[in-house]
Amino acid sequence: MMTVGYNLFKQNQPLMHAPHFHLYKMDQNSNAQQLLLSTTNRNVKNTTTILLKWVMKIMMFLFFILWIAIIFIYPLESAVAWIKYWTDATSSSFLGFTGSTFVLFSGPIIAISILSLLYLSLNSHQEDLKERSRKVEKARARYKLWTFPVVVGGPLGVVSAAELIGIGVFGVFVIWVAGVYVVQKLSVLFVNPDYTTYERWSWVFRMSGRGCGLTGIFCLSFMFIPVARGSSLLRLLNISSMHAIRYHIWLAHLCMCLFTSHGFLYLIGWFMSGEIPSELISWTPTNGANLAGIINIFFGWTIWITSLPFVRQKNFELFYYTHHLYIIFIIFLAMHVGNFFFCIVAGPIFLFIIDRFLRFCQSRHTVHVISTTSFPCGVVQLVMSTPQTKSLNYNALSTIFLQIKELSLLQWHPFSVSNTRLDGKNRLSVLIKTCGNWTSQFEDHALNFKVAKQLRLHDSTRLTAAVEGPYGSESSVHLMYEHLILVGGGIGISPFIAVLSDVIHRIQLGEPCLPRNIFLVWAVKTSDQLSLLSTIDDIPAIPSHDLNLQILIYVTRQSQPPSENVVVEKPITCCIGGGNSISVLASTGNKTWFAAYVISSSVGLIVLISIVNLLYIKPSEIVNWWFQGLLLVACMVASVLLFGGAAIRLWHTSNSHKDTHIQQIIDEESTQLSTDHKMDSFLNYFGSSTIIHYASRPNFKEIFGSISKLWGYVDVGVIVCGPQSLEKSVATECRSLNITRQSDDPIFHFNTQTFSF
Repeated sequence: MMTVGYNLFKQNQPLMHAPHFHLYKMDQNSNAQQLLLSTTNRNVKNTTTILLKWVMKIMMFLFFILWIAIIFIYPLESAVAWIKYWTDATSSSFLGFTGSTFVLFSGPIIAISILSLLYLSLNSHQEDLKERSRKVEKARARYKLWTFPVVVGGPLGVVSAAELIGIGVFGVFVIWVAGVYVVQKLSVLFVNPDYTTYERWSWVFRMSGRGCGLTGIFCLSFMFIPVARGSSLLRLLNISSMHAIRYHIWLAHLCMCLFTSHGFLYLIGWFMSGEIPSELISWTPTNGANLAGIINIFFGWTIWITSLPFVRQKNFELFYYTHHLYIIFIIFLAMHVGNFFFCIVAGPIFLFIIDRFLRFCQSRHTVHVISTTSFPCGVVQLVMSTPQTKSLNYNALSTIFLQIKELSLLQWHPFSVSNTRLDGKNRLSVLIKTCGNWTSQFEDHALNFKVAKQLRLHDSTRLTAAVEGPYGSESSVHLMYEHLILVGGGIGISPFIAVLSDVIHRIQLGEPCLPRNIFLVWAVKTSDQLSLLSTIDDIPAIPSHDLNLQILIYVTRQSQPPSENVVVEKPITCCIGGGNSISVLASTGNKTWFAAYVISSSVGLIVLISIVNLLYIKPSEIVNWWFQGLLLVACMVASVLLFGGAAIRLWHTSNSHKDTHIQQIIDEESTQLSTDHKMDSFLNYFGSSTIIHYASRPNFKEIFGSISKLWGYVDVGVIVCGPQSLEKSVATECRSLNITRQSDDPIFHFNTQTFSF
């Protein structure tokens, strides 16, 4: 047909005269020159971008080495002398003593955060996927420390080789800081023979307590980094916010153990020297506020105890509310340790405040729910609008934090995104499983809203929500492997519905996409949960050579399929309409505005510290350590509110004229039909590759063994979402096969999408 068309085109064209022909040749040459010039400019631009990225990488590495070196060498007397020289030389500047100390201890980590934002703004995820696609064709399978599970059982859960190395390094660091500090301080006993036995032991306990406290401060500076959900540092390291929570938990346990030891050792030392109760209520200007420390540790214990698993899992609300006592904890910490020692941890705390304020601003935006679908298995699908612009980026493994204002103004819960943004429908959906008080109330509320709408009782009202996020790793884990194994348990299918939809749409649209072989294993209790497959987007026809999908479904508590005579309950859909979309004020939004927000807050902090120093501290000759620490906290908060708030306001204004209010009325009956149609479409399309087992559980040894023989020597990405028992079973099998693998067997890379925190 193309040849015939071309001949007809030639026959219908008049003969080209010489002048026109020359003009045509000139135009052709001109187009060629423009194309060559465009290609040259693009190559120059790419070269410049690569050069800038390398410069930023080197700078971030140098700042990191500087930050770690200062923390690591601080216990040495020579380092203390050098730091004293620095503060003496710079305290007379506009920054003052507090500002110069802050720049020394916290400046490097803030600089890394800013550089990482600039680096991420230059980085193109699409280009990364294309580059990885080219490398996969030539590369051989290899082990990766981040995805090699080493420790499976135990209190820490599944620990990878990289995490185990990190734990070891951190353990050495703690022993080094505490040990060196204590040894140096205890050497005083040998040069002062006049000490009595009680005085010697009192000194030993107090200096040991001081060493534990100093080590706890250093550990605390690391603890606040993983809890910042939208942190550019996490995105730079490609660590999802949900996965980083476990690092926050580990560090929090370590910090509280050190702070508890710090307090008890001091109590013993004071008791032996007869300084109780005078030392307990001491609040000296330049030697620490002990009473503030007692208040601080009290609130720290409250946060710590209520976050333990046996409390958190039974009473999530108590855990959530008491965790906000960190505000009081930080204030009294600053007063207890004073401005110098607080500067050690001030940088990470400042970055956390930046993240927290942005989350607060985003969550103030009301989001209207488009529709809810209640499934007979006790799951509700919630669909919300997203902006028509691409300013809100998320991937198939992203998560959001959701608040339903009609149920509670304080409760926030995390959920996996269950759709892809490539479907072109400008909406985001999540699946909510009924498994607690809040989720049960939400299901009842959704059903009541459906009845009220049918009776026209709530024509003017809408179901409203507040959203924080989406959050997730910078690069999509599911797109980094040509061979994928997805293992879900119950509602753990939610992110994998998004993964399948994302992969299928990418193949259809011709976007970069590595996965070509996907093996989905899904364990459910009853067959009514299979209706969740209807939530997947409309599936375009994809040739089998482009995507080979195999699905194994295990129905564990049902011996056979439901009888044809049994009436199967259909999902109940309530289409509420349209409304306000999710705010773009998120870490996944516009990177330029996000960088402007962080930079303006950081610059504002330096400005406020300088103003307070020049106009208040120096003229008033304030020497109180605890008061200067409190002033530093006030400057940190004020800089984010004033300078960062101005950037957020401009950010919000720049997007206000765009599509932040979407009116989208959907006919309820047609939506119900489309839900049934999606289920039929899915089963028809993947029916031949889907096997359902009843009254059985997945045998991962058998499943992974068959895959090893089928796929051969390749990298296999394994992603698990489900209960901890399922996660441990899969991790155990991955570890076993990786250790005992033959030369032609695949390497399994373990990844998890978990909410067990």
